Amino acid sequence: MQTRPRPYHHGDLRAALLARAEETLREKGPAALSLRELARDLGVSHAAPSRHFKDKQALLDALALTGFERLGATLAASQETAGDSFADRLGALARSYVGFATANAELLDLMFSIKHDPAASEALVQASQGMAVLAAELIAEGRRTGEVREAPLEAIAVPMFSTLHGFASLAVSGTLDADTLDANLDDVIAHTLRGCAPDHPAPH
Repeated sequence: MQTRPRPYHHGDLRAALLARAEETLREKGPAALSLRELARDLGVSHAAPSRHFKDKQALLDALALTGFERLGATLAASQETAGDSFADRLGALARSYVGFATANAELLDLMFSIKHDPAASEALVQASQGMAVLAAELIAEGRRTGEVREAPLEAIAVPMFSTLHGFASLAVSGTLDADTLDANLDDVIAHTLRGCAPDHPAPH
């Protein structure tokens, strides 16, 4: 009779705990997360997870941190393959964000709730700023090329993110028809571009 293989490699229990925790989060929500249950799922002693996470809060913090790191890498990659114009780069950012949100709905909820927790680690707070930094760079470049209106950064960035995050939330909830989601997102991007544009188009 074959023995069931261990679901993690020796010395990589932390990664295995995070992977299993994310699966549980996706399937049952954050309330179902328990270090004891994770240890049982992975076939290790109840005490083993405490070497990596002192409590459930530390586990949630680590999950949110890895989520922000993955989101940051995803958004950065979208910019590397986008065209040079502000419209191209904003479109790539928007599609990338919505793609991440719809594929990782429960994780994204956790990320945004945990980052506001007073117990959130400094590393998490730093990682959560990644999208804001990327958006600020995008807006600054758009201003430089005359594609974005002159206004305080927040006056452009806050409506931009609110619209994008709101659309992602509607997509995740099933409020929007899945068959028209891409077309709807194109409309959202076009609407956002109009909101960012100068009152008078830049001369060519």
